[in-house]
Amino acid sequence: MTAIDAPLYFDDLFVGQTLVSGTHALNEAQIIAFGTEFDPQPFHTDPQAAKTAFFKGLAASGWHTAGISMRLMVEGGLPFAGGLIGAGCTLEWPEPTRPGDILQVECEIVELIPSKSRLDRGLVIVRCVTLNQERKVRQIMTGKMIVPRRAERSA
Repeated sequence: MTAIDAPLYFDDLFVGQTLVSGTHALNEAQIIAFGTEFDPQPFHTDPQAAKTAFFKGLAASGWHTAGISMRLMVEGGLPFAGGLIGAGCTLEWPEPTRPGDILQVECEIVELIPSKSRLDRGLVIVRCVTLNQERKVRQIMTGKMIVPRRAERSA
């Protein structure tokens, strides 16, 4: 796995290539703040009530995990030229994200599809797994990303 700081174009990518992000430490206050504002369910907002709820303890909203994962990808986990332009994705949350988790995203290029109608770009299928410090999977995202080609290739 590699961490890359320079922007990557479609032409730089290859199937099987892996990229890794930095990390983000998640605490109880962040979980409660996000849950209170965006997903106000007791298992995201109230540590006491969460003990007897479905997750048997405070858990981050899946959307919170997705937001943190996105930030980690933007800040270097997927350094695509032109930014991360999504064309759809699937999300899975196999286990809840908990206070104290330190999240990191590992992405693998699964498929590269050059555009036939727009020579300046291609579609990249990427599988990104968000792991905690114990390498327990917290999220799996399989996404379609539009990535520009190098100018000399798209002319």
